[in-house]
Amino acid sequence: MKARPGSPGEASDPPAPAAGLPPPAERGATVIPDRMVARIATQAARTAQSRRAAVPPDRSAPAAPSASAAVRTGSVRLHLAMDLPYPTDIPHVCERIQHDVAERVAQLTGLRVGEVTLTVRRLATAAGASRGRVR
Repeated sequence: MKARPGSPGEASDPPAPAAGLPPPAERGATVIPDRMVARIATQAARTAQSRRAAVPPDRSAPAAPSASAAVRTGSVRLHLAMDLPYPTDIPHVCERIQHDVAERVAQLTGLRVGEVTLTVRRLATAAGASRGRVR
């Protein structure tokens, strides 16, 4: 029995180069707008926030993180803003979130992440904690 071209039993030859087209490297570049990189960073920050800062994904959770991005020649600078729960080890949690976001953005976009700045908007206490004065 003969294998048909392209079937698993037969090794296929690489596709022939398209006639008249320049090499792939000279055809153009893929450009990812700043806004899309920021959206990817926002989602990565949300995931890292729930993982690293032990923020439960419920209605009493702090406000969603926000992000902005500046893409320049293959690298990106990110700025994140988010709430963290109180009490928490702020330096350690921030460092881990920055690392997680940088890794995920680089993985999904192929860009080199040069800098991740994180601003803690506020420290949020647990929803069940009383908000009155202590007497």
